[in-house]
Amino acid sequence: MTFRLTAPCHFGLEKTLSFEVRRIGGEDIAVSDGRVTFTGDERVLIRANMCLSTAERVGILLSEFRARTFEELFQGIKAIPIEKYVGKFDRFPIKGFSLNSKLTSVPACQKIIKKAMVERMKSVYKIGYFQETEALFQFRFSIMKDNVTMTLDTSGEGLHKRGYRKLTAKAPITETLAAALIMLTPWKKDRILVDPFCGSGTFPIEAAMIAANMAPGMNREFVAEDWKNMIPRKLWYNAVEEANDLIQDDIETDIQGYDIDPDMVKAARENAREAGVDHL
Repeated sequence: MTFRLTAPCHFGLEKTLSFEVRRIGGEDIAVSDGRVTFTGDERVLIRANMCLSTAERVGILLSEFRARTFEELFQGIKAIPIEKYVGKFDRFPIKGFSLNSKLTSVPACQKIIKKAMVERMKSVYKIGYFQETEALFQFRFSIMKDNVTMTLDTSGEGLHKRGYRKLTAKAPITETLAAALIMLTPWKKDRILVDPFCGSGTFPIEAAMIAANMAPGMNREFVAEDWKNMIPRKLWYNAVEEANDLIQDDIETDIQGYDIDPDMVKAARENAREAGVDHL
């Protein structure tokens, strides 16, 4: 199955993310403000979640259309073949936002979108009520200048949540932003890296993971893992094995982190152990 995928990122990091997307096999790459869109199969979808260091999440792009009225929104959503993804017992909640558009009420938009989806599902599955008790399919919408973008989230929790940061400082930087800032510098794994105010260790840990070629998401879970009818679980296992084979954790590095607060140094060391890079 081929998907049109979209990955949001911090503004200014689109080019960095597009390089990462190309490296994992993404094709037909398009860059816009705060997002990179690309095409790929199930394996690319899995790699995008597991291997992209600078993406905030990965979604399947379902539709883009203009809507200035609730009727236009309803009809645009109803035209999306969501039955390709959602079964009759699956959960399909709606999240989203609206900016500089005629449709300003997010709760009202959520209700219209849900209603349109239910109406389409009724006609497909020939039932009048949906229990929503099984796999989660989180739909996300954005309405910007009356342009509606509808996506299906494949990540679940944001990709900045690698799973290693159990302890944090008062004002932690996100893992995705830390990784991106490192990638934007001339630093390479054979050069020294020093963070004099390391807090919970995000910069040194992300640098060590980059140096060791460690997929940032290989030790966490993703919501799309439960979509067994669409993405075989074996493909996820294969992706983890592939990521493990690419790790080079026997390299020598000079990565240093310091902090005036001894509790933060202790937390950073613990986080590094959780990430599997404390020896680096």
